[in-house]
Amino acid sequence: MSNNLNLILKLGNPKLYEASSPLKKDELPEAREKAHAMAELVTEYRRRHGAGRAIAAPQIGYMKRMIVLNINRPQVLINPVLEDKSHEMIELWDDCMSFPNLLVRVRRHKSCRIRFLNRDWKEQSWWLEDDLSELLQHEYDHLDGILATQRAIDERAFALKE
Repeated sequence: MSNNLNLILKLGNPKLYEASSPLKKDELPEAREKAHAMAELVTEYRRRHGAGRAIAAPQIGYMKRMIVLNINRPQVLINPVLEDKSHEMIELWDDCMSFPNLLVRVRRHKSCRIRFLNRDWKEQSWWLEDDLSELLQHEYDHLDGILATQRAIDERAFALKE
């Protein structure tokens, strides 16, 4: 089996630091193909590393505002917008498919709302708390070219996974 995980851009790749563009409705056919591949990457990553729940399109070099969440089933979030971020913050060790052996200590909002279009171009809104709030903030950052390494709480906020 070929290693599809090589499709995921790694820390240091300049594309990871670029903001992505909104997806247009006429780009949906290509976006659906990319979303399918992204869902498979999450599954493969989880099988290989024991973690992984979502991926942002820029992580595979597709510079569009799209996230694929693949926990129980793949869900596509197109042109997401984060809103209503809580004042209460949580602190945690964050990891990323773009740097699979590194953990970064970050602060994220405990809760937030995310509005997006689904794969059928229908508007959706989810209220997120705790780990899902943190996860979607992480993926949303990728859409703006921001990595968890840039959100580290201080210079000692890094650890290698064993």
